[in-house]
Amino acid sequence: MPPETPLTPDRILEATEDVLRRYGPAKATVVDVARVLGVSHGSVYRHFRTKAALREAVTERWLDQAHDELSAITRADAPAAGRLRDWLSALFSAKRRKAGGDPELFATYLALAEENSATVARHVETMVGQLATIVESGVASGEFTAEGAQDAHRTARALWDATCRFHDPLYAAEWSDPQVEPAFTAVCDLLLNGLRA
Repeated sequence: MPPETPLTPDRILEATEDVLRRYGPAKATVVDVARVLGVSHGSVYRHFRTKAALREAVTERWLDQAHDELSAITRADAPAAGRLRDWLSALFSAKRRKAGGDPELFATYLALAEENSATVARHVETMVGQLATIVESGVASGEFTAEGAQDAHRTARALWDATCRFHDPLYAAEWSDPQVEPAFTAVCDLLLNGLRA
Protein backbone atom coordinates (compact mmCIF):
# COMPACT_ATOMS: atom_id res chain seq x y z
CA MET A 1 0.00 0.00 0.00
CA PRO A 2 1.55 3.37 -1.02
CA PRO A 3 2.21 5.89 1.74
CA GLU A 4 -0.62 8.31 2.38
CA THR A 5 -0.10 11.85 1.03
CA PRO A 6 0.16 14.23 3.98
CA LEU A 7 -2.63 16.74 4.45
CA THR A 8 -1.18 20.19 3.82
CA PRO A 9 -2.74 23.64 3.53
CA ASP A 10 -2.00 23.59 -0.22
CA ARG A 11 -3.85 20.28 -0.70
CA ILE A 12 -6.79 21.65 1.28
CA LEU A 13 -6.87 24.84 -0.82
CA GLU A 14 -6.76 22.85 -4.07
CA ALA A 15 -9.64 20.67 -2.87
CA THR A 16 -11.54 23.75 -1.76
CA GLU A 17 -11.20 25.21 -5.26
CA ASP A 18 -12.66 22.01 -6.71
CA VAL A 19 -15.56 22.08 -4.26
CA LEU A 20 -16.23 25.77 -4.91
CA ARG A 21 -16.17 25.14 -8.65
CA ARG A 22 -18.73 22.33 -8.25
CA TYR A 23 -21.09 23.79 -5.66
CA GLY A 24 -20.45 27.54 -5.60
CA PRO A 25 -19.70 29.61 -2.50
CA ALA A 26 -23.24 29.45 -1.09
CA LYS A 27 -23.42 25.63 -0.96
CA ALA A 28 -19.78 24.56 -0.50
CA THR A 29 -19.00 23.26 2.98
CA VAL A 30 -15.93 22.18 4.91
CA VAL A 31 -17.46 18.69 5.04
CA ASP A 32 -17.47 18.66 1.21
CA VAL A 33 -13.78 19.63 1.19
CA ALA A 34 -12.96 16.92 3.73
CA ARG A 35 -14.88 14.33 1.68
CA VAL A 36 -12.84 15.18 -1.44
CA LEU A 37 -9.65 14.76 0.58
CA GLY A 38 -10.81 11.57 2.27
CA VAL A 39 -10.35 13.02 5.78
CA SER A 40 -12.57 14.20 8.59
CA HIS A 41 -13.72 17.81 8.65
CA GLY A 42 -11.79 18.11 11.94
CA SER A 43 -8.57 17.49 9.98
CA VAL A 44 -9.37 20.45 7.74
CA TYR A 45 -10.13 22.60 10.80
CA ARG A 46 -6.66 21.80 12.23
CA HIS A 47 -5.22 23.79 9.30
CA PHE A 48 -7.96 26.41 8.95
CA ARG A 49 -9.74 27.20 12.22
CA THR A 50 -12.99 28.35 10.59
CA LYS A 51 -14.84 28.14 7.29
CA ALA A 52 -14.28 31.88 6.92
CA ALA A 53 -10.50 31.42 7.36
CA LEU A 54 -10.51 28.73 4.67
CA ARG A 55 -12.46 30.91 2.25
CA GLU A 56 -10.15 33.85 2.94
CA ALA A 57 -7.09 31.67 2.28
CA VAL A 58 -8.58 30.49 -1.03
CA THR A 59 -9.27 34.09 -2.03
CA GLU A 60 -5.75 35.17 -1.09
CA ARG A 61 -4.20 32.28 -3.03
CA TRP A 62 -6.21 33.19 -6.12
CA LEU A 63 -5.22 36.85 -5.93
CA ASP A 64 -1.58 36.05 -5.21
CA GLN A 65 -1.18 33.90 -8.33
CA ALA A 66 -0.40 37.02 -10.37
CA HIS A 67 2.17 38.37 -7.91
CA ASP A 68 5.15 36.26 -8.99
CA GLU A 69 4.96 37.11 -12.69
CA LEU A 70 4.34 40.77 -11.94
CA SER A 71 7.14 40.87 -9.34
CA ALA A 72 9.57 39.54 -11.93
CA ILE A 73 8.57 42.32 -14.33
CA THR A 74 8.88 44.90 -11.53
CA ARG A 75 12.45 43.77 -10.70
CA ALA A 76 13.63 43.29 -14.30
CA ASP A 77 16.66 45.20 -15.48
CA ALA A 78 14.94 47.10 -18.28
CA PRO A 79 13.67 50.61 -18.97
CA ALA A 80 10.79 51.61 -16.70
CA ALA A 81 8.42 52.51 -19.55
CA GLY A 82 8.72 49.04 -21.04
CA ARG A 83 8.35 47.39 -17.64
CA LEU A 84 5.26 49.47 -16.90
CA ARG A 85 3.62 48.47 -20.19
CA ASP A 86 4.64 44.82 -19.68
CA TRP A 87 3.31 44.85 -16.11
CA LEU A 88 -0.06 46.28 -17.13
CA SER A 89 -0.27 43.84 -20.06
CA ALA A 90 0.58 40.86 -17.85
CA LEU A 91 -2.05 41.86 -15.29
CA PHE A 92 -4.70 42.28 -17.98
CA SER A 93 -3.77 38.94 -19.59
CA ALA A 94 -3.89 37.13 -16.24
CA LYS A 95 -7.32 38.54 -15.44
CA ARG A 96 -8.67 37.61 -18.87
CA ARG A 97 -7.30 34.07 -18.55
CA LYS A 98 -8.99 33.64 -15.19
CA ALA A 99 -12.31 35.04 -16.38
CA GLY A 100 -12.38 33.13 -19.67
CA GLY A 101 -10.62 29.92 -18.67
CA ASP A 102 -12.79 28.99 -15.71
CA PRO A 103 -15.85 31.25 -15.55
CA GLU A 104 -17.51 29.25 -12.75
CA LEU A 105 -14.51 29.59 -10.48
CA PHE A 106 -14.06 33.23 -11.50
CA ALA A 107 -17.65 33.99 -10.44
CA THR A 108 -17.05 32.14 -7.19
CA TYR A 109 -13.95 34.19 -6.48
CA LEU A 110 -15.85 37.39 -7.12
CA ALA A 111 -18.30 36.39 -4.41
CA LEU A 112 -15.46 35.42 -2.07
CA ALA A 113 -13.63 38.67 -2.78
CA GLU A 114 -16.69 40.62 -1.68
CA GLU A 115 -16.67 38.65 1.59
CA ASN A 116 -12.95 39.16 2.15
CA SER A 117 -12.47 42.84 1.42
CA ALA A 118 -9.38 43.03 3.69
CA THR A 119 -7.70 40.34 1.57
CA VAL A 120 -8.57 42.25 -1.59
CA ALA A 121 -7.29 45.51 -0.08
CA ARG A 122 -3.94 43.84 0.75
CA HIS A 123 -3.75 42.52 -2.82
CA VAL A 124 -4.42 45.97 -4.28
CA GLU A 125 -1.75 47.52 -2.04
CA THR A 126 0.75 44.90 -3.24
CA MET A 127 -0.11 45.72 -6.85
CA VAL A 128 0.12 49.48 -6.27
CA GLY A 129 3.43 48.95 -4.47
CA GLN A 130 4.84 47.17 -7.51
CA LEU A 131 3.69 50.01 -9.74
CA ALA A 132 5.29 52.51 -7.36
CA THR A 133 8.61 50.63 -7.64
CA ILE A 134 8.49 50.95 -11.42
CA VAL A 135 7.59 54.65 -11.21
CA GLU A 136 10.44 55.32 -8.75
CA SER A 137 12.97 53.59 -11.01
CA GLY A 138 11.67 55.54 -14.01
CA VAL A 139 12.14 58.82 -12.15
CA ALA A 140 15.60 57.76 -10.96
CA SER A 141 16.67 56.93 -14.52
CA GLY A 142 15.23 60.17 -15.93
CA GLU A 143 12.59 58.40 -18.02
CA PHE A 144 9.67 59.76 -16.01
CA THR A 145 9.03 63.26 -14.72
CA ALA A 146 10.31 64.35 -11.31
CA GLU A 147 6.74 64.69 -10.03
CA GLY A 148 6.62 60.91 -9.80
CA ALA A 149 9.55 60.91 -7.39
CA GLN A 150 7.74 63.23 -5.02
CA ASP A 151 4.91 60.76 -4.60
CA ALA A 152 5.47 57.54 -6.48
CA HIS A 153 2.73 55.80 -4.50
CA ARG A 154 0.16 58.44 -5.45
CA THR A 155 1.20 58.16 -9.10
CA ALA A 156 1.04 54.37 -8.89
CA ARG A 157 -2.45 54.53 -7.41
CA ALA A 158 -3.52 56.83 -10.24
CA LEU A 159 -2.14 54.31 -12.76
CA TRP A 160 -4.07 51.52 -11.02
CA ASP A 161 -7.28 53.55 -11.04
CA ALA A 162 -6.84 54.68 -14.65
CA THR A 163 -6.51 51.08 -15.86
CA CYS A 164 -9.31 49.55 -13.76
CA ARG A 165 -11.32 48.68 -16.88
CA PHE A 166 -8.59 46.16 -17.70
CA HIS A 167 -8.21 44.46 -14.32
CA ASP A 168 -11.29 45.09 -12.18
CA PRO A 169 -13.56 42.02 -12.39
CA LEU A 170 -16.59 44.31 -12.68
CA TYR A 171 -15.51 44.85 -16.30
CA ALA A 172 -14.88 41.15 -17.10
CA ALA A 173 -17.78 41.01 -19.56
CA GLU A 174 -15.97 43.58 -21.75
CA TRP A 175 -12.64 41.71 -21.88
CA SER A 176 -13.64 39.50 -24.80
CA ASP A 177 -14.76 42.46 -26.94
CA PRO A 178 -12.46 42.81 -29.99
CA GLN A 179 -12.15 46.55 -29.28
CA VAL A 180 -10.75 46.08 -25.78
CA GLU A 181 -7.18 45.49 -26.99
CA PRO A 182 -6.95 48.79 -28.93
CA ALA A 183 -8.57 50.57 -25.97
CA PHE A 184 -5.97 49.04 -23.62
CA THR A 185 -3.12 50.15 -25.92
CA ALA A 186 -4.55 53.68 -26.13
CA VAL A 187 -4.79 53.97 -22.33
CA CYS A 188 -1.22 52.66 -21.87
CA ASP A 189 0.10 55.10 -24.49
CA LEU A 190 -1.67 58.00 -22.81
CA LEU A 191 -0.35 57.10 -19.36
CA LEU A 192 3.22 56.58 -20.56
CA ASN A 193 3.19 59.84 -22.48
CA GLY A 194 1.99 61.59 -19.34
CA LEU A 195 4.82 60.12 -17.27
CA ARG A 196 7.66 60.72 -19.70
CA ALA A 197 10.20 63.38 -18.83
